[in-house]
Amino acid sequence: MLSAIIIDDEQKGRLALREKLRDYCPEVRLLGEAADGAEGLKLIQEQKPEIVFLDIEMPRMSGFEMLHMLPQKDFHLIFTTAYDQYAIKAIRYAAFDYLLKPVDIEELKSAIGRVREQWQEHTEEKLQVLQQNLDTGARQGKIAIPTIEGLLFFNIADIICLEAKSNYTAISFSNHPALVASRTLKDFEELLPTDLFFRTHHSHIINLQYIKRYIRGEGGQIELENGAYVTVSRRKKEELLKKFRYKK
Repeated sequence: MLSAIIIDDEQKGRLALREKLRDYCPEVRLLGEAADGAEGLKLIQEQKPEIVFLDIEMPRMSGFEMLHMLPQKDFHLIFTTAYDQYAIKAIRYAAFDYLLKPVDIEELKSAIGRVREQWQEHTEEKLQVLQQNLDTGARQGKIAIPTIEGLLFFNIADIICLEAKSNYTAISFSNHPALVASRTLKDFEELLPTDLFFRTHHSHIINLQYIKRYIRGEGGQIELENGAYVTVSRRKKEELLKKFRYKK
């Protein structure tokens, strides 16, 4: 059984999530609800829940501000939000779960399932990454990468290229040994900034800052600064060359 609390200034939002947890997530026991950040702080410290469902946008004290005031963050954090795409991107970089309102039942069940699979919360470390990314943006920010060793944190700009390995992804870095992430290449494609990263074909994504040269061909090849060669698919060639204002 997992214990949880809900922190949300909207009564309808709290009611909807409470009913969905009751009807579809019997493994979750709701300990209480709070209507603002101050109540939330008190409830977390009194009840010590394993999961906190936290609304991002609340009057007087936002969800982020409330988290800064907590001395200990030894719980799984699931953000809830109705909008704010920029914040959602930063949340995903830090490997937090989030639920868009109105909360989808299958997404809620999936988020609870991921909590059950995780042995460690990493909440404090992930919040540090989240705050940095909100302050600096993706180019200067960090990304949390799930591996068999646990959750590891890297500067996004240090990623050279990514290669699909079935349901996993091999990642090469400029300053760290390569590793295998337990996330698909499609997941990374949706997450990484498109002004910095480019999917050359179905198996590779490259960091445009590490291109050493383009070798002409039907689709062509890219030589990266780490010595790796990556094929460019025929349909991606024109799009890639446009980024560098090359002529075919």
